[in-house]
Amino acid sequence: MTLAALTDYFDLNKLMGMLPNHSEHGKEIDHMLNFCHWFMLLLFVGWGTFFLVCVFRFRKSRNPKADYHGVRSHLSTHLEVGVVIIEAVILLGFALPLWGKRVNEIPDNEKDGALKVRAIGFQFGWHFHYAGPDGKFGRQNIRFITATNPLGIDPTDSDGGDDVLTGGVGGTLHLANHQATVVRVSSLDVIHGFALHEMRIQQDAIPGTEAPQWFRPVSNGEWQIICAQLCGAGHSNMAAKYVVEDKKDFDAWYKDSLAITQASLKKQKVEIEKQIEAEKAELAKKAAVHGSGHGEKKAH
Repeated sequence: MTLAALTDYFDLNKLMGMLPNHSEHGKEIDHMLNFCHWFMLLLFVGWGTFFLVCVFRFRKSRNPKADYHGVRSHLSTHLEVGVVIIEAVILLGFALPLWGKRVNEIPDNEKDGALKVRAIGFQFGWHFHYAGPDGKFGRQNIRFITATNPLGIDPTDSDGGDDVLTGGVGGTLHLANHQATVVRVSSLDVIHGFALHEMRIQQDAIPGTEAPQWFRPVSNGEWQIICAQLCGAGHSNMAAKYVVEDKKDFDAWYKDSLAITQASLKKQKVEIEKQIEAEKAELAKKAAVHGSGHGEKKAH
């Protein structure tokens, strides 16, 4: 039995209370963590035993006179070199390749059919903006922000015609099982932390930046979205959840949510057009008044 198989058989992650994995890449992360936990346990037992042996062997009653020459063997040096080698193997053989796959192999909407979502944190909740089948997020502008459009999605932009906006305080993130998902994490106010523990991803939500995280769910279920940063007095109440469901159920939910989002954007678009027409009429009225006044001055 190999060392990897042995550490997987005796899973310290479960004993330490880690939540079960429900993502495709999570097995690699769990394997690395389990290996690290076993290595740390070995170091703890080894150095703890060494400490107790030293306390017993070099006690004052047995060694009334101090030895100023110290350790003469090179065993401790070999042990330290061994620890360094194992740590290098963990870093170069496990952590860096796994990290590289996370940042260099982000799925694409056209090639991989990836679901693209923006998760924007605020005190104290999450907004979720789905790019839709075209994989393009609608344009945003601060002047379009309303109570029903908190992210300021431009209702006149064609790229936003298939976008869905959900979330809010206590909101829900819907995902499709076995579909690659790219979540772009950001924040409206302070630093938050977007953590889906069962998917083995976590990313700080930093104002002014967008950081992509991707994963592929492999199980249906409903779990909590955890804010992993202390973000204010209401941090403990920043509760949200995410649901992984079959593709047909996700598509049905998306269709209903799309109708709600687009109806709200269409209403806002009509209001904007009315406002523009009113502004044009007001400008025309002012121009007419200015023109008539200028004509009267000429007559005099």
